[in-house]
Amino acid sequence: MAWVSQLTLGTFVEVLVLTCVFYYIFLFFRGTRSAQVLTGLVLVIMAFIGLTSWFNLDQLNWLLRYVSVYLAVAFLIIFHPEIRRALAELGKQNVFSSTGATYGGVDHIVRAVSTLSDRRIGALIAIQQKIGTRAIQETGIKIDAPVVPELLASLFFPHTPLHDGGVIIKGNRILAAGCVLPLSQKPEMSRRLGTRHRAAIGMTEETDAVVVVVSEETGTVSVSYGGHLSRGLDEDRLRRFLTSLLQRETRSTSAWDRARAQLDLTPEGIAKSEDMAHEENAGA
Repeated sequence: MAWVSQLTLGTFVEVLVLTCVFYYIFLFFRGTRSAQVLTGLVLVIMAFIGLTSWFNLDQLNWLLRYVSVYLAVAFLIIFHPEIRRALAELGKQNVFSSTGATYGGVDHIVRAVSTLSDRRIGALIAIQQKIGTRAIQETGIKIDAPVVPELLASLFFPHTPLHDGGVIIKGNRILAAGCVLPLSQKPEMSRRLGTRHRAAIGMTEETDAVVVVVSEETGTVSVSYGGHLSRGLDEDRLRRFLTSLLQRETRSTSAWDRARAQLDLTPEGIAKSEDMAHEENAGA
């Protein structure tokens, strides 16, 4: 009898652990191109294994179990950007806490972006947070200068040597300019997005950086974070967006959700934003 109770307890623990693992896997991939593929792949394999077991098709059942191992390896190869981002998140400091660094150079960035937007000068500005960007900085030119609006804007002026690349900022320092940022490989991405926007999304897929983009054709300002892109921001909304993303994150609400709430200027959105601010102050 004791053996049966131990077996039941062990089985329960195993089921609980596997449930948590699969839950967090699906939670991480939710909203990405991997989610539908992962869900469909698991459902199809489970359905075929169940049918072959039910009808005693031993050869097909063995083949499906054998192939499923290689499908798992193929999945790791196909969706390595998402997996790499997950591992990078695990390597961040204070990954299980809600503490984060506040950023005081938002106004300088907003002023520089406004100047570039008014003149329709393309720009790509990546604000580094906890995940390092040394490999990307090495593709450009090291600067290590303070974030001054005039200096930041001048780096993107046409016909200058560094105007085509991206700028990496950390804290109140410009680390490097003329950097080559990784391009996003999402197949469902709109073809209307140019190289700068794809680079912004690709950068935020691999790191926790916040990337500001200025369109050279229209002067439109966009912000990318966590693989998402928000377009058509004016000066006030850009300031609110950057402040929200770069401020201390709370456990109850993600930085992206708080930023989206900051952009919602309807009465409901303002009320929601104020509630988030009260929660953040209470938790500080």
